Amino acid sequence: MTGQELRSLILEKWGYSFDVQIRRAKGRIFLQIMWKYLEQASFPLTEREYLEHLNAIVAYLQAWGGVEQVRTFIQQTKERPRLGKAVSIPLDLGERRSEWILEEN
Repeated sequence: MTGQELRSLILEKWGYSFDVQIRRAKGRIFLQIMWKYLEQASFPLTEREYLEHLNAIVAYLQAWGGVEQVRTFIQQTKERPRLGKAVSIPLDLGERRSEWILEEN
């Protein structure tokens, strides 16, 4: 998957190029589809910056083995991003979890 392919997947599902962020919460990692989108006048990134951002996100997903998890979740979910509410996709890092997450004390 490339950043452009992720954008196309999001655009086909929801009709907008939503922002994507990686978040850590309660010892888990989530890919979040945020409510802001590229087509908004107030969106803080240019199209080029947005695609660079998506490429960086996809690089993490590939390293974690999460590309298919994300693709399947987006295709199957009935949720949609809305103001103040992201769509959170939990990533199962499996055996490699300890490589990426430091436990909170």
